[in-house]
Amino acid sequence: MDQKTESLSMEIVNPNAAGIDIGSRSHWVSVGQKEKDIKEFGVFNEDLQSIADWLDENKVTTVAMESTGTYWQALYAVLINRGFQVILCNGKFTKNIKGRKTDIQDCAWIQKLHSIGLLSGSFLPDEATEQLRTYCRHRANLLDMAASTQKKMQKYLRLLNLRLDVVVNDICGLTGMAIIEAICKGETKPEKLAELRHGNCRKSEAEIAKALETNGRMDYLFALQQELDMYKIIQTKITACDTEIEKMLNKIIDQDDNKRQHYIDKKSHKRINKNTPKNIDLNIVGYQYFEGVDLMEIEGFSHGTILHLISEVGLEGIKKFQTAKQFASWLRLAPNNKKTGGKIISSKVPKGSNRLKIALRNAANAIGNLKDSTPLRDFFQRINFKKGRVSAISATARKLAVIVWNMVTKGTRYINPEGYLFLDQKRKLGLVKRIQKQIDKFGLTSEDLEVIIN
Repeated sequence: MDQKTESLSMEIVNPNAAGIDIGSRSHWVSVGQKEKDIKEFGVFNEDLQSIADWLDENKVTTVAMESTGTYWQALYAVLINRGFQVILCNGKFTKNIKGRKTDIQDCAWIQKLHSIGLLSGSFLPDEATEQLRTYCRHRANLLDMAASTQKKMQKYLRLLNLRLDVVVNDICGLTGMAIIEAICKGETKPEKLAELRHGNCRKSEAEIAKALETNGRMDYLFALQQELDMYKIIQTKITACDTEIEKMLNKIIDQDDNKRQHYIDKKSHKRINKNTPKNIDLNIVGYQYFEGVDLMEIEGFSHGTILHLISEVGLEGIKKFQTAKQFASWLRLAPNNKKTGGKIISSKVPKGSNRLKIALRNAANAIGNLKDSTPLRDFFQRINFKKGRVSAISATARKLAVIVWNMVTKGTRYINPEGYLFLDQKRKLGLVKRIQKQIDKFGLTSEDLEVIIN
């Protein structure tokens, strides 16, 4: 009996497709599956232009490449400017067959997968958001450097037996910086140093002076001076970065009449973190940028959260996701259900993190620390009771992502039934409720209560 030979072919979706394997020293480009269709290029600007010219010669219209480090960005910009449709793919979606791993085979494999439409592009923000993201990420790196320098300053103070960290909450605050600068200038008398105490400091001059008796080690003092100079330099860089961020945000808002027309009052109940840009009112800027959507109404959201949303994904970036589930999945906040044989074998959240995910998790953690009852805080506590705090943070962060997507894309307003009250108002309200309970319990009248108080 003769066996029938059958061939399985897949439909070509992108006939004029190319695949590029990105490297640090060279790029391999494939416009077909034959050996003559594969060519190696360098990484200099003239080489990138040569890649675009060769793709034009072969009538390529769409290109797929892997997102390898930052090496793809220069080539991506050149190809976009030359009019090519470029798809940036995750490396795990373009893995080659086991045992056949070379640069030549990689680019041919990417070209083949792209031709039959098996590759999907990664999310990329618009140019303005990408530039703003560069400034904000650089600022975050500067903050990390400043925090590292602050820890070293605290270390050398401790080695000098100057326990400034015990008597002040922040050694880089007003009181701490004034004392450290005086120490670096040669002042050793504890009483003189304690006189530099700021009026807001809770400790008295006597308590501060007791903690500032030094052992006089000159090597530690030299190192402390070096770290103080470094800290000041970094703070100067952060201020310059804040100025550039402000210019970029103003440029984005001023170019759009729909953004510029919105205005909202300040929220005095929202604390401003010391690491938040001082020259930018992110309450108003966020309201204008998102075209009348007030994301600060969400409890747990801070000025830093708004800045992360603007710089990491942007308004148009959020609208690119068709559903809230897709947005949460992109953030790696949705469970990745794996099923086989009708059973779920794993429902863990996929690995991977980005700065926006971290910001939403921080906001979720802040919601979990709220003392007052709100819908999100009650949700956090229910998950916390069932599965623990880590799961509660992830679940609440996902809910925040869904809320943000609905507010931005549908214009839905977030309403907190409890509202926001100032601390003194909350205390007065609590006192009134307790008094009312006592009146109801003992059947007292207002006249009886007045007699008791008097």
